[in-house]
Amino acid sequence: MEFIEQLKKEVKYLLEEGEGCHDWDHTERVYNLAIHIGKIEDADLEILGIAALLHDIGRPEEDRLKRKVCHAEIGAVMAEGILKQYCLETEKIEKIKHCIERHRFSKGKPPESREAKILYDADKLDNIGAIGILRAANYSGTYRARTHNPEVNYEDVRPYSKEDTAYQHYHMKLKKIKDKLFTDEAKRIAEERHKFMEDFFLRVNRECRGEA
Repeated sequence: MEFIEQLKKEVKYLLEEGEGCHDWDHTERVYNLAIHIGKIEDADLEILGIAALLHDIGRPEEDRLKRKVCHAEIGAVMAEGILKQYCLETEKIEKIKHCIERHRFSKGKPPESREAKILYDADKLDNIGAIGILRAANYSGTYRARTHNPEVNYEDVRPYSKEDTAYQHYHMKLKKIKDKLFTDEAKRIAEERHKFMEDFFLRVNRECRGEA
């Protein structure tokens, strides 16, 4: 337990300069979700918990280099260096690295271990529901996007532009997440979070039309 608390302090420091959508708060939520799902799915909670804490430590470097590198790949390398300092067994380090490398699933390399699938699910769940809407709005605000534009052609929107709104993000990414999860518990959580987003944006559109 002392090791986990020390690791949390180290991760907080590493993410101190991170942007708001991938800061320590995000990591803590993903950690809590992962542990919750891991208990139900009978996962190795030590491997899962450590991987969840370290999964985004490569984000600041990815941001610094304008997304020319993959934070999951960098994070896995960084995690290995950190965990060797704590004298963690090589076998455990490799399992943790796999979880971190595959949590993004952006290069056709899906998570394979149970723990990697749970970390992937927990990370994606933090993109949807009430917290997902807040994160999408935070992201849009960073690029001074419009508050809301229901008329935009989502396929034509350039990333990081004025039309890259939370609503556009919902249509292009967030509403697809519930169908891309691996574990039963994550799928159960996703159904309710997805419904919340649907209802929220229906309400926003009604308010924009002056109907509510």
